[in-house]
Amino acid sequence: MIFALSKVFWAIANPGNLLILGLLGAAAGAVSPWPRLRKLARGVLGVLLAAMLAIAVLPVGDWLISPLERRFPPPRELPGRVDGVIVLGGMINLEISAAHGRPELDRAADRLTAFVALARKYPEARLVFTGGSGSLADSEHREADFAQDALRDLGVELARVLFERDSRNTQENALFTYARVAPGPEEFWLLITSASHMPRAVGVFRRVGWQVTPYPVDYYTDGGSLRFDFQWGLEVFSTALREWIGLTAYRLLGWTDRLFPAPRDDRVTVARVHFGK
Repeated sequence: MIFALSKVFWAIANPGNLLILGLLGAAAGAVSPWPRLRKLARGVLGVLLAAMLAIAVLPVGDWLISPLERRFPPPRELPGRVDGVIVLGGMINLEISAAHGRPELDRAADRLTAFVALARKYPEARLVFTGGSGSLADSEHREADFAQDALRDLGVELARVLFERDSRNTQENALFTYARVAPGPEEFWLLITSASHMPRAVGVFRRVGWQVTPYPVDYYTDGGSLRFDFQWGLEVFSTALREWIGLTAYRLLGWTDRLFPAPRDDRVTVARVHFGK
């Protein structure tokens, strides 16, 4: 139920969809027979156009996403031995991949390339790809299945990789992977995901009892440079807003211990989840 509600909520709250709905409402109000409604519609239209201009020109998205991306910096140096590497799905476009029968990577492809690089760097490490279907309409096609083809093409020995294909969101990524891997308390595991997504990911992995080491990739920020690019600005703004909403929702649901997980916080109490047979 929570998964379905989250998908419906974001379909409405997505800034791009809200802008379209607002413009349609303003256009309808502008041609109404009531003067007060026409005046209100002009005001709404002005606000929407100002918001669109700000997103296109100002680094609004950068301001919102930068705290997320800076929260967990990449490791300055890696140890000689790593027990395992986990990569979260989210880099394969399921709809396009299913339509063409082959894996098609999207904006977060850095997750996969980093996974391959670390697999080669640590040939003895255990490898985990976790990702199923995040779609309400299509639960048949799973990201982990397409990832097998992509990793095989990139030269990764599939026998080394545990493919978890049932998770639908980040909380299930952590829950299902922890249940299958059962890591030891002293094991050193790297977690790969997008830098803006890392706070939420680390939070849920901690919640199930897994102290992973973040390996962030797929950055958006470039220092906040000005540009005139509405499409890019809207993408960054939407990505950041979705993460802040996700962090809030996960905390309210008890899936994380803190609203904004930090790199080192001795006050975090890790709650282990016990899985029945």
